[in-house]
Amino acid sequence: MKQGHISIVGAGPGDPELITVKAMRRIQTADVILYDRLVNEELLNYAPEKALRIYCGKAPGQHSMPQESIERLLIMHAAAGNRVVRLKGGDPFVFGRGGEELLAAADAGIPFEVIPGITSAVGAAASAGIPLTHRGVATSFAVVTGSRCNDAAQPVRWDILAHSVDTLAVYMGMSQLAEITEQLIRHGKDAQTPVALIEKGTTAEERTVTGTLANIVKLAAVMKISNPAMIIIGEVVNIREQVFSLQQHAARYRTG
Repeated sequence: MKQGHISIVGAGPGDPELITVKAMRRIQTADVILYDRLVNEELLNYAPEKALRIYCGKAPGQHSMPQESIERLLIMHAAAGNRVVRLKGGDPFVFGRGGEELLAAADAGIPFEVIPGITSAVGAAASAGIPLTHRGVATSFAVVTGSRCNDAAQPVRWDILAHSVDTLAVYMGMSQLAEITEQLIRHGKDAQTPVALIEKGTTAEERTVTGTLANIVKLAAVMKISNPAMIIIGEVVNIREQVFSLQQHAARYRTG
């Protein structure tokens, strides 16, 4: 019997064309694909027709399959000699629980590989015209999950994050947006710090709303911004406004 193996693959931030060549090759030769909610399902069309496709996505508060069950399926199908692809949105090692699945494969003695993907903070911000770092503006950035805002055992250290990095990229934070902005302001971050909300980044449905720590909660409600969305906090958000202003000026010059 052929030896099975597990490929833990990052599918990128939403646009199917942003997947890597290596990741696409694994999809094209897969026997089994376990895919997440934020994976663009167009990518599944590249899998062999006979490939088994298993949905195991996790929406906020609604997990279609427990993590332990996902890991058991990975091991079971690979142990049966299949080429198993664990297809995850963004990068599997950035809030993707790819490390847990890697440990499970190693513990079971199953051959494995990890194929990185463009993580959502980088992809969505770039698509919206926001560099996470920019000379003279920001020399550091941090990625953080907003889903732990109310975790008393492991709270997000907003007191440290408010001053230790130039740009904050917050995943899974829309439901906690009011808490995040309140905490940052409470710990001394300027209420006029620019903020961008990027909904469905890199896709045809992408929307970006910009404001400040002081008013972004109200703007998000007015514009009905919902998940999946990235929150980018920092002066780099203003680069987007500068780019669009220059574009408009150039357009007027060409038509004037």
